[in-house]
Amino acid sequence: MLRRLYDWTLSLARSPHALWALAIVAFIESSFFPIPPDVLMIPMIIARPSRAFMIAAVATVASVLGGLLGYYIGYGLYESVGRPVLEFYGKGDGFAEFALWYNTYGAWAVLIAGVTPFPFKVITIASGVTQLSFPVFVISSIIARGLRFFIVAALLWKFGAPIRDFIERRLGLVFILFCLLLFGGFALVGVL
Repeated sequence: MLRRLYDWTLSLARSPHALWALAIVAFIESSFFPIPPDVLMIPMIIARPSRAFMIAAVATVASVLGGLLGYYIGYGLYESVGRPVLEFYGKGDGFAEFALWYNTYGAWAVLIAGVTPFPFKVITIASGVTQLSFPVFVISSIIARGLRFFIVAALLWKFGAPIRDFIERRLGLVFILFCLLLFGGFALVGVL
């Protein structure tokens, strides 16, 4: 089923309404859809490199707006949906402690999930559930999603189709390594 959904999403890139499809996929991916917008972005940019940065901008704006929906799902539906799920899995008691930790490091969680392959929807919903500062959430989302989509756009604009395999297979790993180096740098500065 997931493969059919992936293929359907990819077919939207060839549609005359591909930019709107990208906006919709980026929006819903930030709150519940399993396929990332990169699936649409990559073939769209390869087909029209001159539009690479506009495509990245559409993906960024739509993804951040979708993140606001995810935040609301966590904030507004926690009691009716989230809490029963946590209690079912025996995690209801530890949630207050998690929320405290999350609100201390939530901006980092949003930044890391926004640029890595980690499902952004999990973080948007968690941010709402824990009531992470809304301005912190929005600013972190803009930075993270902008970084992710504009780096992909820049690589495709500069190198074209030959970089596609790298982006699809290894860019997530590169972003993860970048985040680890960033954390390591901050930890080193804190020690010194």
